[in-house]
Amino acid sequence: MLKDMSKLKDKSILVTGGAGFIGSHLVEALLAENEVTVLDNFSSGKREFLTLHQDNPNFHLIEDDLLLSGAPEKALTGVDMVFHLAANPDVKLGAENTRVHLEQNVLATYKLLEAMRKCGVKKIAFTSTSTIYGEATTVPTPENFGPLLPISLYGASKLACEALISSYCHTFEMQSWIYRFANIVGERGTHGVLVDFMRKLRENPRELEILGSGQQKKSYLEVRDCVRGMMHCAEHSDEQINVFNIGSEDSVDVTEIADIVARQMGLTDVRYRYTGGFDGRGWKGDVKVMQLSIEKIKRLGWAPLEGSAKAIETAVKALHKDV
Repeated sequence: MLKDMSKLKDKSILVTGGAGFIGSHLVEALLAENEVTVLDNFSSGKREFLTLHQDNPNFHLIEDDLLLSGAPEKALTGVDMVFHLAANPDVKLGAENTRVHLEQNVLATYKLLEAMRKCGVKKIAFTSTSTIYGEATTVPTPENFGPLLPISLYGASKLACEALISSYCHTFEMQSWIYRFANIVGERGTHGVLVDFMRKLRENPRELEILGSGQQKKSYLEVRDCVRGMMHCAEHSDEQINVFNIGSEDSVDVTEIADIVARQMGLTDVRYRYTGGFDGRGWKGDVKVMQLSIEKIKRLGWAPLEGSAKAIETAVKALHKDV
């Protein structure tokens, strides 16, 4: 067991992908008591998510790509800990481009771990995903469920990253926190079912296309609640490899989400048109049922502040000005 992480306070922290949806919220929270450097290539992150911090002397921005030679090493100077969020988050894309998640998720993580090894940086927190569980036969799904058989290339890439991090921790005496997320929603969201529905309803408020059967049922968590869980785990768990599900304690189906979005947008009598998809899925690799067991993180002292439906309501209100 490794010690000395204590609190996330007065540390020098690198956040890869810090200009992204979850990353920018994490940066905001960490800056309260730490020096934070963001490494982002802005392929999906947005500069405006970081403008709030541009005059903060404890905030530093490096525009670079983890896949480029020397980029990770430059960002790791004097760093105590890394929060690694840089990745391609589009689950559907893997069915069209089979290299994108290999390169932007797996190889980027390998490059970062190698740079950490060379620079002597020992602590990494990594954002993984519920999709590593595949079609779990145990729902809610605990962290020790297996075998892990993802059905999307995205899920496979995140599972590969987890394996690399675990092996580096054991081989080079590093320490890690691995977060397996439910669906995270909220302000600054740039993709996913809420953004998709809101854009479609802006274009046509009378009809909404819903991918799949509408019966796909998953759990959702508001982004600030998610960040609170990430930081709580890093501060209160001290094993060499710390794996935690982070999500809510319930789930909603896609049709319920459509009802919430339409209601929050002030729309009535919206006609739903279901595509049927692939065996009821929205796309190839879409997990039809997902709810994570969060008993482990609850024993650590964290619990979600709201359920899935309320998180979606909060997110739609926040996204209303952005989407």
